[in-house]
Amino acid sequence: MDVKAVCLGMLTDGEASGYDLKKQFESTFGHFFAAGYGSIYPALASLASEGYVDCREVPQEGKPDRKVYRITDAGRTRLLEALEKPDPSHKVRSEFLAMMYFAHLMTREQIDTIISHRKQEFDQYLKMFADFEADGLKDWTPGMRFVCGFGKAVTTAIRAYLEEHGDTMTAKDTDNRKAAAG
Repeated sequence: MDVKAVCLGMLTDGEASGYDLKKQFESTFGHFFAAGYGSIYPALASLASEGYVDCREVPQEGKPDRKVYRITDAGRTRLLEALEKPDPSHKVRSEFLAMMYFAHLMTREQIDTIISHRKQEFDQYLKMFADFEADGLKDWTPGMRFVCGFGKAVTTAIRAYLEEHGDTMTAKDTDNRKAAAG
């Protein structure tokens, strides 16, 4: 699915601004589908020009008008067509893994710092999943609960792998390899 289709899906829950959608991308979608303002706002503009969403402006005091989007019937049809794809890809783009690939060019301190930050990031995701579960996932659809559980399982496994194998990246010869490469 592309950002446009995901935005349409989010709008099935009700009207939202680009800011509202960004918050949803950062929270419930944060562990599996990244999108920033640079992709959300162009997607919404394109969807509006294609008739898949309606946009209305809500005046705000001292600020520019807030644009609020609502999915149209044509947008629902487009979303349902996007959901018919039988083989959605599961791509992982990880700057962390790219950096770890070149760990032999870094110092132990750099590697330890990077791994420590990743552990903290995954701890935050695990807290988010725990918070979702504490709320009982009461209004969540089966698909939403599945994605939450999948995210928790993947995050738990990655966090455990970092804990178990993170020190292999700080082997004694790391500094020697960096010196040899330079």
